[in-house]
Amino acid sequence: MKGLLDLRNVGTHDLVAPAEASIKDEHYGGPRRPPRRKPRPRTDAERAICDLGEVGEAFIKAAAAAGVTKLASQLEELAALQAAQGREALVAALARALEFHRYKASDVRSVLAAGKGLPRPARPGEALVLDLPKVPTRSLPAYASDDATAS
Repeated sequence: MKGLLDLRNVGTHDLVAPAEASIKDEHYGGPRRPPRRKPRPRTDAERAICDLGEVGEAFIKAAAAAGVTKLASQLEELAALQAAQGREALVAALARALEFHRYKASDVRSVLAAGKGLPRPARPGEALVLDLPKVPTRSLPAYASDDATAS
């Protein structure tokens, strides 16, 4: 029976819309690793933000990945904010902006204007622990009344 095709089912993929691809990571030895290289600053503003450390680099990468329009001018404004507000304040503001996926200079300015009084919302599912005062308790039968007219 030479010449016949081998019609064994080797793999099954999900149906997708035309021009899309259905790729299974297990066919390639696991999921693809994300790129790990650092940003390569080309302008003075990019260098100033990258000089802030990991937060600055993460901000640039996240803003670029989010498709921020006119990123170069946004970074120039942020570099100017460093001169006006100081390095520590800008790093803290960039970290908060990253946490809430806000990548424009106006967003970072708003964080700086709010100062340290910003709330820190808890993640869903985290326990809310309160220190409540101790109060005397009674059993449920203690609340029963034999008098039908008592209200």
